[in-house]
Amino acid sequence: MTFSRAIKIAPSILAADFANFGAECRAVEDQGADWVHVDVMDGHFVPNITFGPATCAAIRPHIRGVMDVHLMIAPVDPYIEGFAKAGADVITAHMEAGPHIHRTLQAIRASGAKAGLALNPGTGLDGVENLLGLLDLVCVMTVNPGFGGQNFIDMTDKVQRLRAMIGARPIHIEIDGGITPDTAPVMARAGADVLVAGSAVFKGGSVDTPAPYGDNIRAIRAAAEGAIGVAV
Repeated sequence: MTFSRAIKIAPSILAADFANFGAECRAVEDQGADWVHVDVMDGHFVPNITFGPATCAAIRPHIRGVMDVHLMIAPVDPYIEGFAKAGADVITAHMEAGPHIHRTLQAIRASGAKAGLALNPGTGLDGVENLLGLLDLVCVMTVNPGFGGQNFIDMTDKVQRLRAMIGARPIHIEIDGGITPDTAPVMARAGADVLVAGSAVFKGGSVDTPAPYGDNIRAIRAAAEGAIGVAV
């Protein structure tokens, strides 16, 4: 992964056709996705159960670019190696998932993956500054984690403060939850560069008719880039 602050669209396969994950991953990349986002939920840390390392290993051959694995699980540490071996390029753990997040980030880095830190809407930035040296990404949740299709919670102030804290460090700011062409510009202006979108990407299309995926991705990207003055 080469670091860039250019806008990146990361479709969440939580909104894809579960029976066709490989084809769905290929389709969204062919239609312009930059990353593929995998939401891992355990029914304990969040009220839903989704995927494990075996799913990640199965879809890895179908993903040419970045596989971005978001662990909404607790505990995290026992599963890091499994997701790294499954081919995760980025592994993100939640600040709220355990008492030793520094150790968790160290373990992610040691596994060979990039290390991400996720913050729920109710979690402030206290403690983040002490972790910057271990971070490749901070994921600001703009919904409460657990389900797709939720309404956007405006975290503009948090993202702005985080962007100032990061400064020139090569750390991505990712936004996860409720991203659409209407909300993407708000987060891009605040300083985000990775936009996770589920239903807003996959609506209207399928593996047999993937063109709407491309239309949706381009609409989100154009809205975000237009907001920060990138020619579209």
